[in-house]
Amino acid sequence: MPDATWTEIGSVDELKQRPLQQIVCGQTTLALSYKDGRFAAISGVCNHIGGPLGEGRLDGDYVVCPWHYWKFHHRTGRGEPGYEGDQVATYAVKVEDGRVFVDLTPVTKRQKLPKPSHPLARPIVRADGPIRVLGIATTAMTADQPRFSASDALLEEALANAREHLQLDTQLIKLRDLSFRACEGFYSKSAEACTWPCSITQMDPTDQMDRVYEAVVHWADVILVSTPIRWGGASSLYYKMVERMNCIQNQETIANRHLLKNKVAAFIIMGGQDNVQGVAGQLMTFFAEVGCQFPQFPFIAHSRGWSAEDMERNNSEVQNSRELREGAQSLVARAAEMARLMVEGQLAMHPLTRGGRKAHQLDSEPTG
Repeated sequence: MPDATWTEIGSVDELKQRPLQQIVCGQTTLALSYKDGRFAAISGVCNHIGGPLGEGRLDGDYVVCPWHYWKFHHRTGRGEPGYEGDQVATYAVKVEDGRVFVDLTPVTKRQKLPKPSHPLARPIVRADGPIRVLGIATTAMTADQPRFSASDALLEEALANAREHLQLDTQLIKLRDLSFRACEGFYSKSAEACTWPCSITQMDPTDQMDRVYEAVVHWADVILVSTPIRWGGASSLYYKMVERMNCIQNQETIANRHLLKNKVAAFIIMGGQDNVQGVAGQLMTFFAEVGCQFPQFPFIAHSRGWSAEDMERNNSEVQNSRELREGAQSLVARAAEMARLMVEGQLAMHPLTRGGRKAHQLDSEPTG
C-alpha cells in the first residue's frame, strides 16, 4: 500500500494515453507528463502569469505553456536554456499495482528570475504642456505607389489646424507605415492571458504596435481616427489595430484599471459607399469602451452613396470642398476644447460598477 504522503491520481492505462495533462489534487495543480514510458509531474501553474502548463504541449523535453509559450523541463521544472533559473516546482511520482501516485510535497520549489518591466508598463502620468492631438490614419495603400486618400487629407487638415492655429502638439501615425502582427487571440484562451502591455508586444520587439500604444496611452489627449468606408465598415487596418487594443479594454474587465483617462476621441469617415452612421457607431462603441469621451458632433463624414460607383468624383469633391476642410478644422477644435476642460479639471476616476458592462456577473435567475 502507498504511504500516507502519496496521493492516487488515476490508472496507468488511462493516464498514459495523453503525453501531457492538467491534474488537480486539492489545492495543488500539476502538469503530468508521460514520455519514454515514464511519468513526471511539475507544477501546472506557469511562472509568467499563471497559465495552465498541463493544458499546453510537449516540445521535446519541455512543457510549453499554452498562453505565452514559456517552457519548463517536464522533469526538472527548469526553464529552457538561458532561463534555467526560472523554475517551477517538481513532484515525485511512482507507480504501484497499475495506479499512479504523486507526493504533493514539492521535491524542488518554484523560483522566479527577476524580469525588467516593459517600458509601456510604467505609470501613466500626463506631462505638463499644451493639449496633444494624435491622428491615426487607417487607409491602406501600396507603399511605393501613393494615391489620394480623402480620409487622410482631412485628417492632415485637422492636424495642421491644431498645430498652426490652435498651437497644440500633434503627431500623425499612418498604420500602413507600421509592421505589426494581427491579434492572435490570447483573450480567447483566457481573459488573464490578454495582458497589458500586449502579449505580442512583450514577446516580439520588432512588432510596431508599441508606437500606437505609446501614443494612445501615454501621450495623446485627443485621438483623431480617420477611415475610409469599406463594404459598409471601417478599414481593415482599423480593425487590425483595435483588435490589438483589446488589451487596453481588457484591463477594465479583469482589473478595473483605466488606462485611458481624460482622453477624447473623434472621427473622420470618408467613402464612396454609404453606412456612415453604422461605421461611426462601431468606432464610437469601441472608444467608449476603452474610456474615451466625445465632443459634441464627434465625427465628420462624406459619402457618395451606394449607387455612385465613381470614386474619382468622390475624391474631387473632397479635394475641392471648403466645407469639408472647415469641418475637419472645427472637429479638432471641439475635441481639443473638451480635452482641455478634462485635463484642467482632472475628472475624478471612480471604480466602475460592472452591472450592464462587459463581463458583468449575473445575480438573478431567468424567469418564465
